[in-house]
Amino acid sequence: MRFEKISFTRFVSDFASAAPVGMTAQSLYDALRLPERATKHSAGYDFFAPFPISLAPGEFMTVPTGIRAILDDDKFLAIYPRSGLGFKYRLQLFNTVGIIDADYAQSDNEGHIFVKIMNSSPEGKTLEIKQGEAFCQGIIQQYFLVDGDNASNTRNGGLGSTT
Repeated sequence: MRFEKISFTRFVSDFASAAPVGMTAQSLYDALRLPERATKHSAGYDFFAPFPISLAPGEFMTVPTGIRAILDDDKFLAIYPRSGLGFKYRLQLFNTVGIIDADYAQSDNEGHIFVKIMNSSPEGKTLEIKQGEAFCQGIIQQYFLVDGDNASNTRNGGLGSTT
């Protein structure tokens, strides 16, 4: 299991609408950091902001991370907001928890992980995340199958592609 950057070609395509003015695709791509744990007992792998993010209360955005996860067949990656940002700003994921299946990495979009976040601050605080700062975390988990499971479809697509 490992994390990788998506290809530069995919990156340019996916970041076209999200990239801040004045930042080149190459500089953003070069600055991408692979997820990592902060301490030896951390469960979560921190995902780092690919560019500066500023969200007023009630605002939301989809963050293209530039990252994909290569997972064993019986594992998935659960994405959560960082607890400190949730506590201070009530940072939330739109889908509450993101689930990245093992076969997502083989999709046409190279398994590019997107995280849709919202500043739900009831205190009127603007959320400011610097480029390279951790903003969410992924926890790799194992899952099990029930007797008689016969799922045989294959994925080819991104967000919501299995419905």
